[in-house]
Amino acid sequence: MQQIAVIGGGITGVTTAYALARRGCSVTLFERQRYPAMETSYANGGQLSASHAEAWNHWSTVLQGLRWMLRRDAPLLLHPAPTWHKLSWLAGYLAAMPRYRSSTLDLARMAVAAREHLFGWAAEEQIDFDLRREGILHVCRDKAGFERAARVTRLLAQAGVDRRAVTPAEMRAIEPALSGPCHGGFYTDSDSSGDIHKFTNGLARACVRHGVALACEHDVLALEARSEGVAVTIRHDGQTAVQRFDAVVICAGTASRALARMVGDRVNVYPVKGYSITVQLHDAASRAAAPTVSLVDDAAKLVASRFGADRLRVAGTAELAGFNQDIRLARIRPLIDWVRSNFPGVDTRDVVPWAGLRPMLPDMVPRVGPGTAPGVFYNTGHGHLGWTLAAATAEMVATAVAGAAGPRAAAAMLVA
Repeated sequence: MQQIAVIGGGITGVTTAYALARRGCSVTLFERQRYPAMETSYANGGQLSASHAEAWNHWSTVLQGLRWMLRRDAPLLLHPAPTWHKLSWLAGYLAAMPRYRSSTLDLARMAVAAREHLFGWAAEEQIDFDLRREGILHVCRDKAGFERAARVTRLLAQAGVDRRAVTPAEMRAIEPALSGPCHGGFYTDSDSSGDIHKFTNGLARACVRHGVALACEHDVLALEARSEGVAVTIRHDGQTAVQRFDAVVICAGTASRALARMVGDRVNVYPVKGYSITVQLHDAASRAAAPTVSLVDDAAKLVASRFGADRLRVAGTAELAGFNQDIRLARIRPLIDWVRSNFPGVDTRDVVPWAGLRPMLPDMVPRVGPGTAPGVFYNTGHGHLGWTLAAATAEMVATAVAGAAGPRAAAAMLVA
């Protein structure tokens, strides 16, 4: 039986471990935190959104970022302090702009493929994660925003995403709680939303039932790839040890860049900070005034999802500030103000803020598949679409690992 190490206990690592276990592999899942899904997979916007699978490598994004550089509360904030990591990532981002269309299509196709796997796993393992299959509504505040969204909609349609234009009246029929001015919008009824933290922990428990060794509070210090396998140096409870595996899958989010360097690969993941708030809907009036359909506000660069009866998650913004997870009031305030403006009946006195680091590659497309060294694989760099893409990329990398094992296993039998 193949011995596989998976590094990272977020949504990509746990889905990868699950997909490998279902293929009969012996899997050890290493996570540096005490529990799975305690970093970027803790409190995101909650959307499973093929309709939001557009790559960011577009001149409109660049121009917005330049205009917003001096605003502390800007939806997209680029800190001017230069580092080699930031500059190399930005150079890669600009170089990937000619691939905007192909990257968007790749992302959208993966997002569509991911739905079947995720819903099937959740049903099979009986995972409750506040799933709402009520679609996602994109809100466009002005004509220019609507026309740009229409162009994106036509592009997404080539990847099988059914996103249709809706009038302001139709938008309020879809989500009666929505207020404020709207020029129009787009609705994707095949999209959905759910709590990533609850799902990831539910699937981690399913992994254990399928034989995965879940090793939390295990920090990976070093990797060494050899022809006979991969040596993984681990620190746990103050002790250091080396374990050997037939293969390793790096699913470590923003830590993937450093791990890849250890085995001779360049995986230029940058930590793009995002923020969220969870509004606790304690009273009946707030629960009635909050949306039930998941929303995207293109102008504000925010998304909103309802979890169960009593939680509203609002998330967004992008901040390029390195490995900084500080929660800044200037970045949280626009999220609260957005709720107050669009859903004035919601009480915002009890709000839980959060910040996480999205692992983004310059072209926005995740790295999935084998590395340079034998036995090394990647499933990382999903950026703002980790929750949306994870089930598909887990299947992709698990297939690659199993396929690579076949010839090696056959050769070993011939030698024996």
